[in-house]
Amino acid sequence: MNEREQWTSKIGFILAAAGSAIGLGAIWKFPYMAGMNGGSVFVLLFILSTLAIGLPILLAEFVIGRRGGADAVTSFERLSAGRRWNWVGWIGLAASFIILSFYSVVGGWILSYLIRSLTGGLTRNDYGALFEGIIADPFEVLVAQAAFLALTIWIVQSGIRGGVERASRWMMPLLFVFFIVLAIRSLTLDGAMEGIRFLFVPDWSYLTWKTGLLALGQAFFSLSVGVTAMMTYASYLQKDERLGQSALNVSLLNIIISLLAGIVIFPAVFALGQSPAEGPGLIFVVLPAIFNEIPFGSFFLIVFFILMLFATLTSAIAMLEIVVSTGIRSRHDRRRRAAWMFGGLIFVVGIPSALSFGKLSGIQLFGGSIFDFADLLTSRIAMPIGALAVSLFAGYVLSSRDTAEELQMNPLLHKIWKALIRYIVPAAIVIIFLAWAIDL
Repeated sequence: MNEREQWTSKIGFILAAAGSAIGLGAIWKFPYMAGMNGGSVFVLLFILSTLAIGLPILLAEFVIGRRGGADAVTSFERLSAGRRWNWVGWIGLAASFIILSFYSVVGGWILSYLIRSLTGGLTRNDYGALFEGIIADPFEVLVAQAAFLALTIWIVQSGIRGGVERASRWMMPLLFVFFIVLAIRSLTLDGAMEGIRFLFVPDWSYLTWKTGLLALGQAFFSLSVGVTAMMTYASYLQKDERLGQSALNVSLLNIIISLLAGIVIFPAVFALGQSPAEGPGLIFVVLPAIFNEIPFGSFFLIVFFILMLFATLTSAIAMLEIVVSTGIRSRHDRRRRAAWMFGGLIFVVGIPSALSFGKLSGIQLFGGSIFDFADLLTSRIAMPIGALAVSLFAGYVLSSRDTAEELQMNPLLHKIWKALIRYIVPAAIVIIFLAWAIDL
């Protein structure tokens, strides 16, 4: 068995972990969720939830991953001393597999938009009809999905140092640069301050239990906890790295990128008289229309979809790495073959999701499309169960001596984290799970 790879530096690990978290959840879902739920109050509750709920469980995944020093399934086997907790790793593996199967469909849509923006194919007014036409075209969605997955596989096959870390080192800084450029452009539009007020000046009429639950759910899932992605990344981390600082950095980066996404989108939305409550179509329908109306809009639209591609890729890389890491069990000579084999299987499993807005649109499962069902199965069932199990395992199965040794933090902070992970976090997860179950 080959020696397990390690990150070459702390910054490489932080960028990769942040890239896993900063995906469509931060750039696509956060803006439209904030737009539909009053803006500023949702943002405030999201930040508080990220730090109070998301950060402790992210830290728990880091502890389990580095303590186990292997893929998630093997780590649970090593740390549970025969108590059969490895099912948590298998749930994470299955969830990652299914998530990437439909996540790659959205990645394909982004590639389609990027190619059209580069070739001038987005210079039109009816963007709603364009989006519906793209997602209903079986040939285009499957080719785009395959291309996105091939790009993901190509990066993962090269390993942690040569693939995942190297890609994250240049994609994440570029993502920040592109976001800042777009934010500056958005803020220079006439009427942009309306968008900033919407985002940062609280309207307390939106302070409701529903808004709180939605913000908590957004914080929880935007950090990629519950699918063992962070656990897998932490297993490649050296023992002298401080986990608390790394987890805090990842959480803050996720908050910053989410806020930057809002700063890019909402000033432009208000400046051009659009509705912030557009919903999921905000990125694919409203934004192209907005960029079409401003000077140099075509250039900034290209920059935006490059940014979207980077963010989506970094999350997709983490999902595939979970599957590949478990499949090769530290046999790095098998990585290339495993990456292509599992990537191919994920593509096949994702075909129904890709066709669920066209050829298979007549198939309904629990009131939604096949794509919606795959999302429901993972985000509303597998991820809460996985995250709850992680919090209980870190809180009750791992000894305080083991967690203290991994965290290397102030004893008082360790006690606070232990209390959060034992009581507050599980309660929050159960509340989210029950709220979503009732909503079904």
